[in-house]
Amino acid sequence: QVHLVESGGGLAQPGGSLRLSCEASGFTFGNYAMSWARQAPGKGLEWVSGIFNDGSEKYYADPVKGRLTISRDNAKNTLYLQMNRLKPEDTALYFCAARHRDESTYGSWGQGTQVTVSS
Repeated sequence: QVHLVESGGGLAQPGGSLRLSCEASGFTFGNYAMSWARQAPGKGLEWVSGIFNDGSEKYYADPVKGRLTISRDNAKNTLYLQMNRLKPEDTALYFCAARHRDESTYGSWGQGTQVTVSS
């Protein structure tokens, strides 16, 4: 059973940094592509970044390119999102999601961690 737990959210000032983590259990982490998505207050779910199961490819949504960096440690079953130069518009509930490398959709999601960027 896939289990994903996000952590690392909190309050940051504009221009500040946070590092989100997503601890995975119940499945072979190295066989799954992973993504981060977010949902801002009153808005729909927005994909933020994705990474191949082996970490060989990474992708970013335009609003976060150059500021957010996705990474993973397959030995620790953990996904990360380093968030730098944060903006108020980054305020959202951040989710990690898992997709088996042979599948086309993300079938497993964590419960999210809140990021608030405000002075």
